Amino acid sequence: MKRIIVIVLGLLAMCWTSSNAVAGRPENLRLVYWNIQNGMWDGQPDDYQRFTDWVKAQKPDVCVWCEAQPIYKTGTYTKLDNVEEWQKDELMTKMWKRLGKRYGHKYIYIGGHRDNYPQVVTSRYPLQAVDRIIGNADTLVSHGAGWVRINVAGKPVNIVTLHTWPQKYGYGVAKEDRDRSIAENEGDKFRRAEMEYICRHTIGTDPSAAEGLWMMMGDFNSRSRVDNWVYRFAEDDTKLLVHDYIRECTPYVDIVYERDPQSFFSSTGGKSRIDFVYCTPSLAGMVEAAQIQTDNYTRPVRSKVVTSFYEPSDHRPIIVDFRIK
Repeated sequence: MKRIIVIVLGLLAMCWTSSNAVAGRPENLRLVYWNIQNGMWDGQPDDYQRFTDWVKAQKPDVCVWCEAQPIYKTGTYTKLDNVEEWQKDELMTKMWKRLGKRYGHKYIYIGGHRDNYPQVVTSRYPLQAVDRIIGNADTLVSHGAGWVRINVAGKPVNIVTLHTWPQKYGYGVAKEDRDRSIAENEGDKFRRAEMEYICRHTIGTDPSAAEGLWMMMGDFNSRSRVDNWVYRFAEDDTKLLVHDYIRECTPYVDIVYERDPQSFFSSTGGKSRIDFVYCTPSLAGMVEAAQIQTDNYTRPVRSKVVTSFYEPSDHRPIIVDFRIK
């Protein structure tokens, strides 16, 4: 009997050692982030088949989708009859579980949202929902933000996703007062306040975040000073406030810029880089590739049906490859 017990204990020890060796072994992690414009409006006619085929071909481990909710009827600028029902999340969860299954993602997370422009995270890793962020009475987060955590190579990886206010006028400003609001740059100032609130309630809660594995991504609707050699805004232009705050007040690193600081890549159908992936220095050091992806499918083409929309989206995806160790 003693011999049997010793053998069993030995086997358990071997299993524990083996599992921990695997847990500590470096792992590849591929992230796909994309603002898919009104819940991938362009993909509604074929039930998102081209979209999910493209995603599957990228072999992502984690996807972050901005504007993840359908809003308009196929081929029109007419709102869906049940558009407000999507805010209850049940329809969106059902939709993304179905789509995620096509490209191998079992786990779904829906970030906090005040309106019909939420962010959704899908993953082949289990997702730990940490927070859903919409702000408070003093500082609203217009389209919302989210904070979710995965475990890769035995290490926690924090993912923060956001979508800031898109307008030149301030949030909630009455139509008749918008010209004044634009003149006073209230849209830029509101985005700056959103950004600070999001950072304070995510990475700002962790005193050792700079040494940890954090990434933050989304549609920032803001330009960065590092690209100002392209834009040529005045040094004190309020359009630069959001990314100035990130660069000056957080440990985050703009990884697309850091990989190729001599180049400029638009993340939209126009000539603006307003989609970003930021990482803490520790995680930035594990980046093996980072690019704004333009290919035959993702290249934005203005829609001939609804000229204010693009096909497949008015934004381009960002793909990042990490080696987590």
